Amino acid sequence: MVEKEYFGEDKNIEYKREIPGNHEKFLKDIIAFSNTSGGKVIVGIEDETNIVYGIGEQNPFKLSDSISNMISDACTPQIDPDITMRTLEGKTVLEVEVVPGKFRPYYIASKGKETTAYIRINGTSRPADARKLKELEIEGQNLSYDKMLCIGKEYDEKKALHLCKEMKRIALEACKSEDEKAEVKDMTLEKLEDFGVLSKSGKKFSVTNAFELMTDNKNRNAKVQCALFKGTTRDIFIDQKEFTGPIYEQVDDAYHFILRHINLGAEINGVYRSEEYELPTKAIREMVANAVVHRSYLDEACVQVCIFDDRIEVLSPGMLYGGLDIATAKMGKSRCRNEAIAEAFHYMHIIESWGTGIPRLYNRCTEYGLSEPLFEEFGDGIKVTMFRKVSNTQEKVSNATKNMCNTLKEVSNAAGKVINNAQKVSNTFEKYMPLFREAEITDKFIKNIEQVFCACGTGVPFGQANVQEWLSCSKSKATNVMNAMKAAKVIKKVTGYGSGRYEFIEL
Repeated sequence: MVEKEYFGEDKNIEYKREIPGNHEKFLKDIIAFSNTSGGKVIVGIEDETNIVYGIGEQNPFKLSDSISNMISDACTPQIDPDITMRTLEGKTVLEVEVVPGKFRPYYIASKGKETTAYIRINGTSRPADARKLKELEIEGQNLSYDKMLCIGKEYDEKKALHLCKEMKRIALEACKSEDEKAEVKDMTLEKLEDFGVLSKSGKKFSVTNAFELMTDNKNRNAKVQCALFKGTTRDIFIDQKEFTGPIYEQVDDAYHFILRHINLGAEINGVYRSEEYELPTKAIREMVANAVVHRSYLDEACVQVCIFDDRIEVLSPGMLYGGLDIATAKMGKSRCRNEAIAEAFHYMHIIESWGTGIPRLYNRCTEYGLSEPLFEEFGDGIKVTMFRKVSNTQEKVSNATKNMCNTLKEVSNAAGKVINNAQKVSNTFEKYMPLFREAEITDKFIKNIEQVFCACGTGVPFGQANVQEWLSCSKSKATNVMNAMKAAKVIKKVTGYGSGRYEFIEL
């Protein structure tokens, strides 16, 4: 018996003892491989038993020609398989290899694409539903769904200019130095057009699907569902949230939901105390961002984030795009389903360049001493799993259960001296420390921000004037403290209380 792994990836291998009289049973696998990530049909091996029977007395050359002609005559667009002869256990079998097609959808010409545009899901070949068929058609035309015009949506210049402003704000907040900020260019309507977020005919702008997803976002499936489960199964919910609105905000919301529900550890090195989450925060953010960027927005499902005792799972609707398989994606090769969104997210520093996300995720997990992340296809979606591991040497602090000022923290000044080692600080404020360190905020600013936090806590809107009052400082110093909080992303803008109002995010 010959296992399917011998020929490659199991889910992309099919055995046929012989060419069935009903050719469609054979052709559906050929078509499914062309419409997805490619595969092989091995003629001469029984699928149920893996027993090698071979092709018997048939002339292998004539049989190869017959198979090629059958596929060519029946399928449209034309599929050109690579057929080779192999000798297994002294018997001749034919290996019919099909590469991912470029002119999708492929189907049986005489029966139409609505019923015979097969796709490969979990090792089986099945007809594409209307949604998947639409995506295959878009892909075959070398189009990007998010760059297509949003039907029934009128261009609103006020919304477009606001989006430009928001994108630049987010890009600046992601910068760690003044030099980086200086390199951030203004976002303009023309750049939105270049990205594909807007479309232009003559002098008139039109709205694309990307613009809709990044502004009003009326797509009821374009959301992120987050849940914290008890134990390692989906049986009992502890906490759950659903995030809607502009998709770049969804990334940030889901990211902070995860931070609230993973462990924060602390280590004492001399007089210094350093905090670190149990998982690499940049990798967490990238997992969520990639799911939002690369998902299929034609799919009726939404992005899901599931937190268990032993792992975090991020599920993204839509199979790998452009004929890629998981093995190839792990090597850094990428084809982007939503090019406009990817360009916009790259400008905002939410994602880095295409194709680097998976290798970078592996590297960051390795640096943390974690098990390799797991990439799986589930149905017609992708699931990425990051496994949790908490060091026993760390002082564990639960984000979900502490919200009062009850621990002592020694805060060092810029010269490294300890000040007021009896000063009380809330556990909630301690949870912001990794964000401060990541943004390279100095101890002097952290101390000032701590005073602001103790004055208002979470859920209380405040502005620059409040900071000036609480710190008894100048307007310029209050501005600098506000900028430090923005850079560390520990505060968020709120509306309904006047301009320039913020509140601390909840961790």
